[in-house]
Amino acid sequence: MGTVAVTDDTFETEVRNSTIPVVVDFWAEWCGPCKAIAPILDNICDQFGDKVVVGKVNVDEVKQTPVKYGIRSIPTLLFFSNGEIVKQEVGLQSEQTLIDNVNQIIS
Repeated sequence: MGTVAVTDDTFETEVRNSTIPVVVDFWAEWCGPCKAIAPILDNICDQFGDKVVVGKVNVDEVKQTPVKYGIRSIPTLLFFSNGEIVKQEVGLQSEQTLIDNVNQIIS
């Protein structure tokens, strides 16, 4: 399926109301670690298919949602299950760490 761009207008529908777990990546084009984590998130999309959604929030374009969730540094990944945050990772993480986190939220 691939990653999904999420905006202030679509956050409620795409993330909070999702029937499957969602990983939300808060990122920016100029952020080196954000670029490094992007292929890992693409791999997670490929590996987990329709068991998880990976949403991407560009903090330079989306203004309200990062403030609402207290995003202070990027990349920040929020893991949602049933519309609630169940885990958070800040900074560049290994692929195995992210896979382990996804496995926790889908089980």
